[in-house]
Amino acid sequence: MKTDDFDYELPVAAIAQHPIEPRDAARLLLADNLEDRQFRELPDLLQSGDLLVVNRTRVRAARLRGTKRDSGGSVELLLTRRRDETHWEGLIRPARRVRAGTLLDLGRISGEVTSDPDRGEVVVALQAPGRDIEQALADEGEIPLPPYIHVPLSDDSRYQTVFARTLGSAAAPTAALHFTTEVLERLEHRGVAIAEVELDIGLDTFRPISAEAVQEHPMHREAWRVPAKAATAVSECRRRGGRVIAVGTTVVRTLESAAHAGRTVAAGGGDTDLFITPGYQMQVVDCVITNFHAPRTTLIVMIAALLGERWREVYEHALAAGYRFLSFGDAMLIEHPVNRP
Repeated sequence: MKTDDFDYELPVAAIAQHPIEPRDAARLLLADNLEDRQFRELPDLLQSGDLLVVNRTRVRAARLRGTKRDSGGSVELLLTRRRDETHWEGLIRPARRVRAGTLLDLGRISGEVTSDPDRGEVVVALQAPGRDIEQALADEGEIPLPPYIHVPLSDDSRYQTVFARTLGSAAAPTAALHFTTEVLERLEHRGVAIAEVELDIGLDTFRPISAEAVQEHPMHREAWRVPAKAATAVSECRRRGGRVIAVGTTVVRTLESAAHAGRTVAAGGGDTDLFITPGYQMQVVDCVITNFHAPRTTLIVMIAALLGERWREVYEHALAAGYRFLSFGDAMLIEHPVNRP
């Protein structure tokens, strides 16, 4: 498969620069029949016995600004993954003249780069004397918005979902940004259950595929966790004949990485580099709610795996109908993936 096969023209004007208010006023495209609805209508579109699975990850205030101690030059560090109590993976810029051993002053946080930059990627040891490092990051850091969003948020909570519990991601699971308390109440009344899993989203999710062939792309690894309660919920959904509906591509990766016998999932966790491409056979997921994704990314490749050759028709309809794209954009519901058993 060529990466060019997953390209399309995305006008800048179609990229949403701010979240819609209220959250559930987002539009919802039914991909199977190209029907235009609103997200607040989701409870009416699902069935009693269905199970919605959401990613409860919370976005970390992972962008730090400061200086290099030896020269006083400005530097920006974007943390992407925590390795242990002290060490973090991140992106640093400008990366020139940064080497292992470079000391950083990042507000009241001090850092030491412990690896030479590789395409701007570094490992850094952080310290916040007298304070918990996560609290220090919350005080000193900024919520990192995707690079295609150029309008600052007036309220950082709008880049967190109503399910956000476990700190760990560098980006939000954006398909869940559309849920509100009212939608959740109506889902409960409808008889639709909700289960929570975790996948710590890294910034590689936004990067275009640079290889000519999709198969040559080195898929990024992300940490996932399926609590026992969520695994039980999937098993119960299977027993009652309901559908497992993944809210977002991160949940698809999590559930498929944890796939177990009988189209269920095993409780546990680990790192996944699962790359869902056309031809992949879904083991757990029946339906998907997702936003509209950028061209030439691993996310649009997954959409092509779910929709088959129709993905272009669906995206052309969305663009023609004025849907808002990417993180703060609208959503679609895929009820019948082509690769569902």
